[in-house]
Amino acid sequence: MNTAPVTLEPASRTEDGVRLASTVWRAGGGWRAIASALVGGGIGPVRWVLNAQVPGGYSRTDPVAHLDELAASHGLDGPGVGMLTAAAVERTVRGADGGVAVAATVGLRVPTWAAAPVGAPDPELAPMLLDGPSRPRGEAPPAGSAPRGRWRPGTINILAVVPVPLTDAALVNAVVTVTEAKTQALLEAGYPCTGTASDAVCVAVPESGTPEPFAGPRSVWGSRLARAVHEAVHAGALGYGARPEQRR
Repeated sequence: MNTAPVTLEPASRTEDGVRLASTVWRAGGGWRAIASALVGGGIGPVRWVLNAQVPGGYSRTDPVAHLDELAASHGLDGPGVGMLTAAAVERTVRGADGGVAVAATVGLRVPTWAAAPVGAPDPELAPMLLDGPSRPRGEAPPAGSAPRGRWRPGTINILAVVPVPLTDAALVNAVVTVTEAKTQALLEAGYPCTGTASDAVCVAVPESGTPEPFAGPRSVWGSRLARAVHEAVHAGALGYGARPEQRR
């Protein structure tokens, strides 16, 4: 069983006058992952996981190329997973249970139910305010936006590292378990939603060893995964800073 700690390497950069944070997990060899990310999505080997913050109102139309640029700037090569978020990456929260480690960035500008009526307006398209300390000097906040420190960009990105190998089916089951635990945590924190419209998840496991066939919430490793995800997302949601009357 691989029990090496999951060390997140913090970094920062400046784009368009805004300071943006990132975290990198340099897993090295011997790992594989299932991910819903733009870069490294699907099931396959993984040597690194990058979670990079972007400005509110992110408008680049080449996010894959952008992630490739960011990965190169960190010296990352080989197969990896890259995720983007407008939430404050420097506020990454952690969860752990029985050897499972989770890191999550929790942004809830627009809490969203997964099943929305056809034709419902998409509030994700509304102007966003950067969840961070800086805006280009002299730039006014968007008209009608909430004061800084209240409504902030969304997206919940979750990295979960399970120290035992899982079959492909169990990896898929693990994503379901992560999502169920995330939703439970949000509801218990007072957010009536299943997440946001742009959430991403990555579950990494060792390549070698006899794989576990189950990762549902009542299996040994699935239950640990669920508790670790719940711990991280619940803490992140409570710390997000929106008062109940501001939640939409």
